[in-house]
Amino acid sequence: MVPRYWRQAIHFSGVVRVLKALFQSHTNLRLRTKLLLSLVLFTAVLTCATLLAVRHSAQAQVQRQIEEDARNSVLTIQAVQHQREMMLSRKANLLATLALIRDGDPSTVEEASENPWQAGECDLFALADRKGKIIALHTTSGILTAANAEKLLRGSIKEDTGVGWWYGDGHLFQVVMQPYFDDESRKSRLLGTAIVGRELDVRGASELARISASQMVYRYGSDVVMSTFSVAKEQELIPQLRDHPMGEDTQIGKERFFASSLVLSAGSLPRSSPALSLTVLKSYNEATASLERLNHLLLGLGLAAVFGGGALVFVITDRSTRPLACLAEGVRALEQGDFTYPLKSLGGDEVAHVTRAFVDMRNTLQRNEVQRRQDETQKQQLEGQRLQLEGQLRQAQKMDAMGRLAGGVAHDFNNLLTVIKGNSSLLVERLQSDERLLGCTRQIESAADRAASLTRQLLAFCRMQVLQPKIMDLNMQVSDMCKLLRRLIREDIAFNFHAGESLGRVKADPGQIEQVIMNLAVNAGDAMPTGGSLSIETRNVTVDEHYALTRPPIKPGEYVLLAVADTGYGMDAETKARIFEPFFTTKEQGKGTGLGLATVYGIVKQSGGCVWVESEPGKGARFEVYLPRVDGAVEADAPEETAATTVRRRRTVLIAEDEEAVRDLASEFLESAGYRVLTAKDGTEALGVAERCEEAIHLLLTDVVMPRMRGPELAKRLKGLRNGLRVIYMSGYLEYNRGNEDFLEEGFFLQKPFSREMLVHRVGEALKNGAKARV
Repeated sequence: MVPRYWRQAIHFSGVVRVLKALFQSHTNLRLRTKLLLSLVLFTAVLTCATLLAVRHSAQAQVQRQIEEDARNSVLTIQAVQHQREMMLSRKANLLATLALIRDGDPSTVEEASENPWQAGECDLFALADRKGKIIALHTTSGILTAANAEKLLRGSIKEDTGVGWWYGDGHLFQVVMQPYFDDESRKSRLLGTAIVGRELDVRGASELARISASQMVYRYGSDVVMSTFSVAKEQELIPQLRDHPMGEDTQIGKERFFASSLVLSAGSLPRSSPALSLTVLKSYNEATASLERLNHLLLGLGLAAVFGGGALVFVITDRSTRPLACLAEGVRALEQGDFTYPLKSLGGDEVAHVTRAFVDMRNTLQRNEVQRRQDETQKQQLEGQRLQLEGQLRQAQKMDAMGRLAGGVAHDFNNLLTVIKGNSSLLVERLQSDERLLGCTRQIESAADRAASLTRQLLAFCRMQVLQPKIMDLNMQVSDMCKLLRRLIREDIAFNFHAGESLGRVKADPGQIEQVIMNLAVNAGDAMPTGGSLSIETRNVTVDEHYALTRPPIKPGEYVLLAVADTGYGMDAETKARIFEPFFTTKEQGKGTGLGLATVYGIVKQSGGCVWVESEPGKGARFEVYLPRVDGAVEADAPEETAATTVRRRRTVLIAEDEEAVRDLASEFLESAGYRVLTAKDGTEALGVAERCEEAIHLLLTDVVMPRMRGPELAKRLKGLRNGLRVIYMSGYLEYNRGNEDFLEEGFFLQKPFSREMLVHRVGEALKNGAKARV
């Protein structure tokens, strides 16, 4: 029977012969086809040779491995037999000592066989006199007769060996014979021999086969004494043993084995009897299956190489021969009177030179027509390039305008909210007597607060919001939030907080962390419309290389974990991949903005951490926030107090703001707090006011983005004129770049929209001390 691998190789070589015959018989093939067939033929031959070489090498390696495994199995079996031989020797010594004490009393054998300490793991006990006659015999099977035992004993005595194998009455024993003497130290006079043996049955042979990972056959001459094969395979094995002894390679049915034999005992049997041997057989099946898989892999790689090489050469030959084929088509077109056939002469190779020469020859025949067609073609190409460039320019301008529009909208919207909130607060103070108007004014103020919150969310997820990081205890922060969360979460939701022990410190904005906890808790509550369980957990986490691979993009290091888990309806993989996208929501229309989780992601990323989500449909969700652990003491909150009125009256504040309504509102807030206020609509005017003012200017309150001069530049120039000048920057947003961090390190920041209390507090704080703070 031809192996499957060779059938595949023959089939593959047949394909090679077909390709070769096709290449030799068709002399009128195109150049590209000839090149393609040549490379495919070369690749096929090389692949076939490689397959055969690898197959031969793999077969040799498998053969060596099988032989080595067979030798190791034989050594393993010998080691087990030696271990059992040592055990039998100890039992034989005990029996010989007992027989010596009792002067060879035959009852010694019966007592030893009934003693569990002496008879454990032993199936044969016998006692012989000094002439080799069996005077007492006990076997667990009761089959071996005393006459057969005497024959076997005489054979072992002739060989002068104390160990061996006995095969008699269809049973196989491993025996140890221990003689005992009248004077044991001098061994002067032999009194008898104590024999202890252990029967090897099919169960024991199977255990040895399992230990050695092989099949075993015990033979008495050519007859099978015992084997680990099934009855059917053993029937196939017996005729092979009778016809010829087992060699190294043996075929049993459809299975091929490597055989290694070991003679157990020849001398312990009568001289006319054949030898007792053990044959260990290692199957080739597993190795053959491995070779078959290797054959399939190599054949697949060969076919992939042929088809891949064919595709590659097709591309190469197509690029190489297409200009020549084009030139040939042009020649045939010229023979038929067609002077308009397009020809390409790009590059500096021979085909390009011939093509250009042919074009020149054709141009001499119809120069004007060809020239006109070339001019039209060139104009069309230039027009197409011009339109393409104009489209790219418009796209770039549109994208730039969208970026500027987003920044301008945030800036102007926060200016409007500042005016709305400020004037609403003033109206609230002045309309205390009119409850109806007071309620309307508070609704306006509440709507402005909601709009400001939405703007902060928009700035948070795009990381344009300036944070006020401080070293904080996350357990304390969550504990304070729990009081609010228990009122916020529905009664049908069980809420638990598991605070980690010895929790490390983190550096983050406490207000933004509160926003993260609030958004995650609200999102979890919405995911449990029929109730459930919500838990918040904090603990220290050490992220190693292996752990970091399971939660990208976290990096190895020390972190503090904030985990929020719920038992809601969970998310599938597609939803989980998009939950941090802005404006993406699975809630009904009007019940969610899609900014909650996007805000969480932006705040955590801006704080140097990362977010990981685990969720499955119907199994809830677990959001894990990893914040870097830092060293240092917890920073206390700055007291919310303003400077004394007597101090304010002696202070002068210069306000630079291009939005008139915001400028007037800030001026009114500060004047009502007792400050002297100077105003300017831009940086240039603010410089002029400072130069004309003879009194001291203690603080500059400036917008970051203004026409004619930006706030940071104004602050830098005024500091050169006024020593000790404090600076407060105010803006609706900041572009996320390094330059913003530089100027913020030198001043205070006030986020628009702001209230009167916030403005007055920030000015008082800046004038009172030079501590750096941000909102």
